[in-house]
Amino acid sequence: MTEAGAPRSTPEDPWPVRVVSQKVGAWIAKLGWVWVDGQVAQISRRPGAGTVFLTLRDPSADLSLTVTTNRDVLDMGAPELAEGARVVLHAKPEFYAARGTLSLRADEIRQVGLGELLARLEKLKKLLAAEGLFDRSRKRRPPFLPHRIGLITGRASAAERDVLTNARRRWPAVEFRTVNVAVQGPTAVPQIIDALKVLDGDDAVDVIVIARGGGGVEDLLPFSDEALCRAVFGCRTPVVSAIGHETDAPLLDYVADVRASTPTDAAKRVVPDLAEELRLIRLARHRLDRAVLGLIDRETHRIESWRSRPVLARPGLMLDQRNADVTALTDRARRCLDHRLGAAVGELGHTVARLRALSPAATLNRGYAIVRDADGGVVRSAAEVAAGDRLRLRLAEGELTATADDPAVTTGAVPGKPTVTTGAGRS
Repeated sequence: MTEAGAPRSTPEDPWPVRVVSQKVGAWIAKLGWVWVDGQVAQISRRPGAGTVFLTLRDPSADLSLTVTTNRDVLDMGAPELAEGARVVLHAKPEFYAARGTLSLRADEIRQVGLGELLARLEKLKKLLAAEGLFDRSRKRRPPFLPHRIGLITGRASAAERDVLTNARRRWPAVEFRTVNVAVQGPTAVPQIIDALKVLDGDDAVDVIVIARGGGGVEDLLPFSDEALCRAVFGCRTPVVSAIGHETDAPLLDYVADVRASTPTDAAKRVVPDLAEELRLIRLARHRLDRAVLGLIDRETHRIESWRSRPVLARPGLMLDQRNADVTALTDRARRCLDHRLGAAVGELGHTVARLRALSPAATLNRGYAIVRDADGGVVRSAAEVAAGDRLRLRLAEGELTATADDPAVTTGAVPGKPTVTTGAGRS
């Protein structure tokens, strides 16, 4: 609809872009000066510039506007203004036709207090930390060389290109399963959580990378969402957070197993550098070759030293020495045995001679006899024998029997003593 009396645009008579921009600017200018309540999501102060740019966010909706103001206005109304602060400002909407953008030009700014948004994030951060979601002991190390990498990022984004390009440059054979989602706005969190569930349920995915390029604080707010943080905490697959630039720190960075400063840094963290690994392998092989060759040289020298010893250089020499030792010991044993046998024979001869000298048989050989009575007792005196007693005479060879006669019969007999008359003898 157009105002009464205003010309209408038709297919035959369309309005040029400049006309539409002028009309839009005119409608916006009719709003005039208004008081606006919002939360400062970003402040841009350029050194030497007199203009300050603010991003003002609605506390209850996913809406924001750009605000321009003079540095003097900001210093006068809110000199300590920081991101997250709640402000009320007096501004006029302006439509910049050259870029087709809408902004607010403020001439007065009043700081209300700590911004509700960042205050809520700080409270959530403390809550998650108290529950142990940021605990380092539960963080898992990604595999050295993942079979497949899950990537959650915006469609055709610079972050996706950085991760894929740098990862394949480092390891050309790496595989990716990419899920494109919205990375800002009200639909970002549900899509990221759904993609996270899909990749976490894929057994072939060894690590998940959530990547997004740089942006303002409000652009990165989805990555500080409580539901997303808890979903990442519950994943069984290691998660790498690569959100924004190095200075950006959404809550996802604290929950993820690995925090990468940029998407490019995430590619370096999830896959090794093939050239570097090949260099390390060559270096390790070189060290191993040197160690093995050194060991072989040492053992060769040791074997050569063993071979140079007499026992191995002339094995028969030891046998000859032992043979000479055995021969000498045998001779000594034989001489010792002969000597002892000779001494024993001589001693035995002397003993036999003494026995023979002391033996009664030697006396009998000189002609003596042993006289025994009928009872077998030895007769040592004539008084022990009566006339008529039978006697036995033991000679050197054989025995004789005899009878004691009257003493008068035998010439030379002692008076009163019997004499012996021999009878038949026996040998």
